[in-house]
Amino acid sequence: MAARGDNHITYTYRGGERHDIPHDATHIIIAKSVLVILAETFRRRPKIKEVEFHDKIEKVEEGAFAFCPSLIRVIMPGVKIVEGCAFYECDALTDVECGKLEIIKEQAFFRCRSLRSINLPSARIVEENAFTYCQALTDVKFGSKLDRIEWAAFTVCTALERITIPLKDGIIAAADIFIGCYNLKQVDLVEGPIHETIASCHHTSLNWRTWKRREKVMMAMTGAGEMSQFGVDVSFVLRISS
Repeated sequence: MAARGDNHITYTYRGGERHDIPHDATHIIIAKSVLVILAETFRRRPKIKEVEFHDKIEKVEEGAFAFCPSLIRVIMPGVKIVEGCAFYECDALTDVECGKLEIIKEQAFFRCRSLRSINLPSARIVEENAFTYCQALTDVKFGSKLDRIEWAAFTVCTALERITIPLKDGIIAAADIFIGCYNLKQVDLVEGPIHETIASCHHTSLNWRTWKRREKVMMAMTGAGEMSQFGVDVSFVLRISS
């Protein structure tokens, strides 16, 4: 059922086939009866601007919103998995609310060129090319649950300036995650309530395990990795337990 106003057509999606969705719908509300957004359900819907999920939806399947050029805002409070190419080339997407999102699969937000920042407090795995060519993205925040960022996840995010990740072994799963991130200047390594710039830290101020973890992250991101060949000068900030 669609409610129509001045250039505003709200459609409540209750499941069913793609052809049931009005091509001129601008705002989508997902009904409580829908628990999964199936693959390619809203693919190539040129007028959709906003999608509002309820908190029982846990998965957005492959290509569900791919090539929706007008999509600006997605509210998905319960989603835990976003599958491959789910928001592929959503050029206008600027606002993603996804506090419970755990797994971001390959190319999930590929070429979302208007996305400026994203907060992923529950994310555990970010797969390859998940945010590639998000060229307006400046700030990415991960929480303590993050386990792994895979190959090329943030390549050619040319505006990216700052990323927050936990201080854990194995987080950086490849050396070329940040190729083309020419403006990346600060990496916050989160471990506790206190922070200080790593350049000013001495071995005596950190326990041995914390220091070795810090070294591994720095080596992965600026040592043998590709960032060094672009002359990127990254400042690391470490948040440590007192």
